[in-house]
Parts: sequence; structure tokens; C-alpha cells
Amino acid sequence: MYQDAQGNDLTVASAEAARAYDHVIEGFLKYRFDTGLRLKAFLTLDPTAPLGQVMAGCFAMLAYDHGMLARATTCLGRAEALGGTARERAHMSALAAWIDGRPDRALAIWEGINAEAPRDLLAFRLHHFCAFWMGAPGRMVGSVERVMPGWSPEIPGWGSVLACLCFAHEEAGLYTTAEAAGRAAIDIDQGDLWAAHGVAHVLEMQGRRSEGLDWIAALEPNWDGGNNLMHHLWWHQALFHLENRDFDAVLGLYDRRFRDPLSKVTQAQPDLYIDMQNAASMLFRLELRGIAVGDRWRELADKAEARIGDTLSAFTQPHWMMALAATGRGEAAKRHLAALEDAARGNTPHAAVLRDAALPATRAVALHAERRYDEACAVLRPALGTLHRLGGSHAQQDVLEQLFVDSAMKAGRMGDAKLALERAAGRSPVPPARRVGFAEAALAVAY
Repeated sequence: MYQDAQGNDLTVASAEAARAYDHVIEGFLKYRFDTGLRLKAFLTLDPTAPLGQVMAGCFAMLAYDHGMLARATTCLGRAEALGGTARERAHMSALAAWIDGRPDRALAIWEGINAEAPRDLLAFRLHHFCAFWMGAPGRMVGSVERVMPGWSPEIPGWGSVLACLCFAHEEAGLYTTAEAAGRAAIDIDQGDLWAAHGVAHVLEMQGRRSEGLDWIAALEPNWDGGNNLMHHLWWHQALFHLENRDFDAVLGLYDRRFRDPLSKVTQAQPDLYIDMQNAASMLFRLELRGIAVGDRWRELADKAEARIGDTLSAFTQPHWMMALAATGRGEAAKRHLAALEDAARGNTPHAAVLRDAALPATRAVALHAERRYDEACAVLRPALGTLHRLGGSHAQQDVLEQLFVDSAMKAGRMGDAKLALERAAGRSPVPPARRVGFAEAALAVAY
């Protein structure tokens, strides 16, 4: 029996195939652009490796694209036909649950795998990813804390574990632990995008904007070969500029970094969920501040309209509505809401998230665009306590909090504006008066 770099048994045909597996895992954890090519090389070298097929299926699921479900299902079938160890079959069960719309079940299976094999990086990182997009930072923290005793700095992948420790603790509000872990991971690898990202979140949440800009500028030269997580880091750079009210710098980063039509990182103007979230949320924030964004919404709206009915990514739903509403596509907006309503009638945990959080947030975006601010506020208010279930970080979720406070202020609902400010004060150590999306309300409302 061959083993991976972390000492886990692998069903592979050769030592060369085991090293190819390690190469894929490294690319996955380090957000390398060529990870798909690494997987293809592994599958070509050893098409009978069960975890090769599992990874192919899981990577399809990572796209949160309904069109990829068939590919994931095919890969699962191939893996199941190959058999494998008990751990490898558990990976298949997790993938099956994920495909079936039960990521909660997949999380439990990955937790079980890591209880037996704390150095199984595939289970660990997939858990980290899905727990994040389920709005479950507590499970992220629990996962990394449970595996830590099985790790040491000498084991390959240690830096990536530290990077996950950083982001999990940041999302849980444990900023000192988070920053120390993220900086330690960067000391190991200056090009670790996930570690860079985790520390950027800490600096954003603590209002350390100058440090945030310096942090990204210093690390950017090490990002060659990275994937579109670089786009998200440039989005963070734009957030720092936005808080400084340097709107020209924000638009410059939009046009030449995270929404660059000539980007060599991903296909031109991609509709991948995170790229759409980056773009739509930034334009929405700018327009809330009265900044004209020109025709930048158009290409986002084209992509949003093409994805109506794809509800795999709950957090993306209100972002697609931002683009549709901003371009006056009323009929498409109605179809988007109808499709979301239909998906929300399901009997799965994901359908419940769509019903309780995605649907009211998406409706509120549409009502806000129609200047029906009182209705937007009324629709969103009951869902405020469940918005975290959409997934996304505190920094990303903030756009929905800004939607609520803007609607409340324009509707003259001072009680709700106060509620929004209290929520903002509780979510970040930075006072609302120092945050661009809440400063005007903070001047007008005692909280």
C-alpha cells in the first residue's frame, strides 16, 4: 500500500501515482491555477485510483454550478466502481451527500474521516470550504482544532493547516489567534494565497486599512501561478480603498484587477460565483455612496440572466439580483425570484436556507432598486438573524447589512436604522461611525 505525503494509505498503482496525488492536493490547498491540469495528469497516470475520481467529482462541486452536477455524479460512479479503503469509500459517501444537496451530511462524514486520519488534507480542506459556505464558522474552528494534535511543522502541508486555522478563527472573531497563524503560514510560504487572505480579513475587520493595503502590496509579487483567489484579494484591496473613500482607486482595481476583461487568471469576465460576488457587491457598495459606475453592470447582468434557476450558491442569489435590477431587467428579475421561490420549496437544508435567507435578501435587493425602501426593509428585517446561513465572510455579508441600513434610512424607519447600527457595532470592533457604509446613519441615529 502506497501513502500520500502525510502518511495516509492510498489505493494507487505506483509510487509515481502517489506523488501525482500529492501534487494535486498541494495545488488545491495553495490555489494554483494549474490544479485542474495536475488532476488530469494524475488521472491519466492512474485512472484506477479511487481518490482521483473523488477529487474530480469534488472539484466539479466546488464550482457551485448546476451544470457541473452531472460531471460530479459520473465521477462518483466511477469511484464507487473502483472500491478502495474504508477511508476512500467514506470520501465517496461525502461526495454523494454533497451532490444530493446534503452538505451538512458531507461535513459529518469529513469530520469522521479526520477523527481517524487527522492528516487527510482532502477531507480537512473540503470541510473547511463547505462549512464556510454554510455559514458555520464554529465547525470550521472545531475541525482545525481537532486535527492540530496530529500535525507538526515537519509534515508537508503544515502551512496550509495554519492558513485554515487563521481564517476559521477570524470568522469566529478570534483575531489574535487568527493573525498569528496566518503570519506564520506566510513565513513558510510568501505565496500562500489562503493565508494572505485570512490576514487581510483580520485587518479589514479591525479597521487596519493602511496595514491591509501594505500587506497585499508586499505579497502580490509572490502570486504568480495563483488562481482567481487573487481576484478576491484585489477585491479586499478595493475594500480598504473604499473605506478610505478613495473611489477612483476602487474603480481602478475593478477594471484592471478583479474584473479585468483581459485577465490571464481566469476566462474573460468569468461567471464563477465568487467573481460575480466580488464584482456585484463592489458596484452595489459604490452606488450606495452615490458613485456612478457607468455600464459596468451590463456584463454582470448578462451572466446573471444566463444562470437564472441555478440556486446551488445561496449567497450568489442576491448578487445576481443586484445586476439584474441595476440594468432594469424587470422580467428577468421576476424569473429569478420565481426560480428561487420554486427551489425554496424543497425539503433539504439547502432549500431552507434559500427560503429563510436567500429569498428575502434577493427580494429586498429588487425592492431597493425600485425605491420601495419601506418594503425592502420590512422584507429583510425578519431574515437578519439567518443571513449568516447564506455563507460568505463577515466582510462579504456586510453588503446585505448596508442594504438594510440604507433602506431603513431612506424609509425613515429610525428604529430599524438603530437596529442596523447595533448589529454593525456587534459584528466588528470598528465603530459604525468609522465604516463607510454606516457612517451617515451613525451621525443621524443614536445607538
